[in-house]
Amino acid sequence: MNKLWGLFIIVGVLFSLVSGNTNLLSEEIVSGPKTILDLFLSMFPLMVLWSGIMNIAKDAGLLEKLAHLMRPFFRLIFPDLDPDDEALGYIASNITINMLGIHNASTPFGLKAMKCLQEKNPDKKVATRSMITFLVLNTGGVTLIATDIIAVRSLYGSPNPTFILLSTILATFISTSFGLLMDRLLYERSKRRESRHLK
Repeated sequence: MNKLWGLFIIVGVLFSLVSGNTNLLSEEIVSGPKTILDLFLSMFPLMVLWSGIMNIAKDAGLLEKLAHLMRPFFRLIFPDLDPDDEALGYIASNITINMLGIHNASTPFGLKAMKCLQEKNPDKKVATRSMITFLVLNTGGVTLIATDIIAVRSLYGSPNPTFILLSTILATFISTSFGLLMDRLLYERSKRRESRHLK
């Protein structure tokens, strides 16, 4: 990742030199840190708020109830997990916060979910089916209300920051459905290959 970002920086600098926009490059170097700081300060309260709310929900047992309510959904996409598995509570909170668009605040719960799944993993060097499915869900970006993007649009003076809601819901439905479908198809193909090898 560091090499990729380094490549982006080099390409950007070279392009500004070739196109003669060195003044713009200088302005961005000077104003960039302030822009990043303003963005961080606008997002940080949201992350702190939702992290606190989800920790309170966890202590109050609400995450366990949420996992219970979402059990039919979890049974479909996580058939290898027990319905009362602790990881499901963390997965439920992770997905819920992602749905609300506070993706950075959902990271701790995602890490805890992966830790729980890894503890029960018989082969620590190979990801289980549930771990892969959970990763697919997070990569698909399950988002109903893109709170962080709306905050960024508001910060930059968008006249209608919530205009993206419909397109966000449509995009998350398509990406999540396609990701879960490919996860299931590739898993089934892997199972067929294993059964042929065993024979």
